Amino acid sequence: MHTTPTLPARSVMLRALSERDSRFEGQFFFAVRTTGVFCRPTCRSRAPRPENVQFFPTAAEAYRAGFRPCRRCRPTEAATAIPPEIGKLRDALEAAPEQRWSDADLCAAGYDPSTVRRCFRRAYGVTFHAYRRSLRIGTALRTLQSGRGVLEAGLAAGYESASGFASAVRAIAGAPPGRARASMAQLASSQIDTPLGPMLALADDAGVRLLEFTDRRGLDRECREICRRLQARILPGENAPLRAARRALDRYFSTGAMPEIATAPIGSPFQLRVWSYLLNIPAGETRSYSQVAADLGIPRASRAVGRANGSNRIALLIPCHRVIASDGSLSGYSGGVSRKRWLLQLEQRAQQAHS
Repeated sequence: MHTTPTLPARSVMLRALSERDSRFEGQFFFAVRTTGVFCRPTCRSRAPRPENVQFFPTAAEAYRAGFRPCRRCRPTEAATAIPPEIGKLRDALEAAPEQRWSDADLCAAGYDPSTVRRCFRRAYGVTFHAYRRSLRIGTALRTLQSGRGVLEAGLAAGYESASGFASAVRAIAGAPPGRARASMAQLASSQIDTPLGPMLALADDAGVRLLEFTDRRGLDRECREICRRLQARILPGENAPLRAARRALDRYFSTGAMPEIATAPIGSPFQLRVWSYLLNIPAGETRSYSQVAADLGIPRASRAVGRANGSNRIALLIPCHRVIASDGSLSGYSGGVSRKRWLLQLEQRAQQAHS
């Protein structure tokens, strides 16, 4: 089974970044949202503002999130060496992402397409053509988000027609380019790095709509359901609720205390009632499903409470991990029992330190 590497605490990584600490080489990569570039911890480029920084455990994950490698520190070379001739091809691609490269073009330039595919997949986790497509669409979306027109953005990225650009944006962003900018403001998405693994967060002006560990089963389905309920589309980006969630999680994993921030869960009236109850369970304490049902005045509904608890899409901020079985066992947590135990121990240690 594939296991996502665990990242250090965000505060630790920010300090390592500011000090360009070489001890953290290979432990994380950081990306800068305002430039669309990701780097190694020791990159000598100008230090970014902390609120613009996003962390990834691997270069491949940074690439898949739409960031391109820094041309100064060469983060993709930090993890995997590639042949010099493939490095030259990558440099040419990054310098001109709008240029088209077919297999025939690769052959004409003296490259064997199968070798290129194999080297790119080994070094970056994707094929050469997937790498090229990501660079093109990333260029186009950044142009579009800067306020320039749809056709101008498409042409700048090398698309020969508005329809071709529209198809590419729709495939990645879930919305045609004319709506992409508005959609981004409507439902922004970002990855938040935690000591227990990366989490996906979705938020709009109403608050955080989803916060889940990225390895949760059915996460794609949950995102589609939220989009359907809100008639929304998801695009990578930041907004005030996401920044607040990032700060809250950083404090939580450092101190065991979770600040109150705006959440906007989507569910049935019964689910919302259960989730509202969860917010009132103090950190470091637990309740059983039967206790929750009794406190809500529906003592026979412990199974329904369990289902509602498991349907919570805003982990940690709505603390469903504080509900346990009547016998004290830690069952029923979508993030996994080991994470649930870790979270409860973190909160209990924090409570004992303050008592």
